[in-house]
Amino acid sequence: MQGEAFWVAEPGRGELRTAEVPEPGPGEVLVRTLHSGVSRGTETLVFRGGVPASQHDVMRAPFQEGDFPGPVKYGYLNVGVVERGPAHLTGRTVFCLYPHQTRYVVPADAVTVVPDDVPAARAVLAGTVETGLNALWDAAPLIGDKISVVGAGMVGASVAAILSRFPGARVQLVDADPGRAGLAAALGVEFALPADATGDCDLVIHASATSAGLTRSLELLATEGTVVELSWYGDREVSVPLGEFFHSRRLVVKSSQVGGIAPARRGRRTYADRLATALGLLADPAFDALLTGESAFAELPAIMPKLTSGELPALCHLITYGKDGE
Repeated sequence: MQGEAFWVAEPGRGELRTAEVPEPGPGEVLVRTLHSGVSRGTETLVFRGGVPASQHDVMRAPFQEGDFPGPVKYGYLNVGVVERGPAHLTGRTVFCLYPHQTRYVVPADAVTVVPDDVPAARAVLAGTVETGLNALWDAAPLIGDKISVVGAGMVGASVAAILSRFPGARVQLVDADPGRAGLAAALGVEFALPADATGDCDLVIHASATSAGLTRSLELLATEGTVVELSWYGDREVSVPLGEFFHSRRLVVKSSQVGGIAPARRGRRTYADRLATALGLLADPAFDALLTGESAFAELPAIMPKLTSGELPALCHLITYGKDGE
């Protein structure tokens, strides 16, 4: 069989290439893609060639082909239907950390069944919601905490959506774009511009990928508060204000990254457990607010430069495949 896949041919230019799709063997599944998602942060960084050489191995996606900066087939938000495979999976809608491709074959344990109450289009968010879930395992918020999420992009919005149901918490989504107020309302949390954000926070989740956002995150903390840093800066240097109040208020900056299970759950949760939990959270229709655009698969080479430049604003841009996966 043959399919088509999206490749970054070189930084700033994408193309569709023919993909050989083998017959599935024992313990494998053949998946026909229904939707994939473009994660505007990481994927546009890859598209512009911004992955530092020191991170080429760390940043590899599970089913990536090629190498950074290109040619490379990269992506990790894919939802499809199993056309062939074990009986318990055949005909089921599944999520897989696979790039943008019309059909593909992977080991059966590489796919996770999408719950019946989660629409296939919304399920493409599973990988990003999993990042937010892992961050909150790292952050360990407490009932009644004052929490700000700085950066209302795809990751920050996912964190805010999960926190919106946290008991007794005051959750504030902070972003420089006043247009994100509607997103915050859809997620059921407060919104503030950076200058207007309420301080004295027990916890701040930073996901703006800017030095200004990190600085503001530190300013919003109460004494002995913690910033959990979720931003991926790629090859950009970041200025962190460790003078002034940083030491006197005994502040903490803590990294979180989805590539490893948070220590608080390591040994008790597997990667499969974490992903299944993320998919379960997506039963909440509030997450539809993160799907901010849609294009056909054939349009992807033209869409990626617009997403990267910001000409086409988006959180998660949905890619839809035709009846036959084209």
